[in-house]
Amino acid sequence: MPMTMSRARVARRIATAAAVGGGGVGLLGVAAVGVLLTEVRLARRTVGGSSDIPPCADGRYGAAFGHRTDRPPLRLGFLGDSTAAGQGVHRVSQTPGALLASGLAAVAELPVDFRNVALPGAQSDDLARQVELLLLDGAQTPDVCVIMIGANDVTHRMPPAQSVRHLSEAVRRLRAEGCEVVVGTCPDLGTIEPVYQPLRWVARRLSRQLAAAQTIGAVENGGRTVSLGDLLGPEFEARPRELFGPDNYHPSAEGYATAAMAVLPTLCASLGLWPDEERPEPARGEGILPVEQAAAEAASEGGTEVTASRAPWALLKHRRRRQLPDAEESADQPSVPR
Repeated sequence: MPMTMSRARVARRIATAAAVGGGGVGLLGVAAVGVLLTEVRLARRTVGGSSDIPPCADGRYGAAFGHRTDRPPLRLGFLGDSTAAGQGVHRVSQTPGALLASGLAAVAELPVDFRNVALPGAQSDDLARQVELLLLDGAQTPDVCVIMIGANDVTHRMPPAQSVRHLSEAVRRLRAEGCEVVVGTCPDLGTIEPVYQPLRWVARRLSRQLAAAQTIGAVENGGRTVSLGDLLGPEFEARPRELFGPDNYHPSAEGYATAAMAVLPTLCASLGLWPDEERPEPARGEGILPVEQAAAEAASEGGTEVTASRAPWALLKHRRRRQLPDAEESADQPSVPR
């Protein structure tokens, strides 16, 4: 609990600095951060990283549902970095976007038109450009967008307040256009191989702190968040050969499926399509909390959703998951959206 409260206080300071246009909020000394990030970059070079171009998953999913209804397709947009783009896998059906588009189509029983503008290597300051790409055609504004960003902000020393400000502005702009927004917060950088102690502990601390601050910024601007770090962290550490891809940096197909399964309930709930009620179940560890406390607890409990309640409160929720539908047929060769 003391660690959670400390994280909540720091996350609030970062979010407040982001809101007023302030600079970075230091989480470690300057020298320590310099050493940490130099070692992270060296670790990434050691494990290789992937220069492959991610498979393009844009297209229509669940097209067969279109023959059963006169309702228009749902539109799903994806923004973020290499994880959002699906770098590290080679089949369209293995990317997180294709998995979520297929899952959304199955739950809604509607076709889903999917567009991904994520850029490998992107930091949060690229989100404004990505938002403009999605909104160029006003008639095709997404119904819902998923943003996955943050790891490169940590490894490239972007001040956390600046990182949160860029994310908050992206969420605010999309919400102003009537688009629901779900943010998959910063992943746990302490799971990358070979990253050893004490670097592993510090990398985990930095990434979780950013995830908590991202949650405050996103929720206070009308979005929802799903924490991925703690969810994937123990699983990646226990089964790195299964959940990391060949470059030992990006997720494998199974790793992306694990993340997509965590995000799908919140994605569907944002459109009113998930059976869970929009109220807390105390027996499941859910509750209405101050937004910074909810953000800090979510950063420590992977797969946790945080969504706005009456200010300054937020709903902390653990949504029941379902197995993802098989995306193989629809995602390997998605049809071109009409």
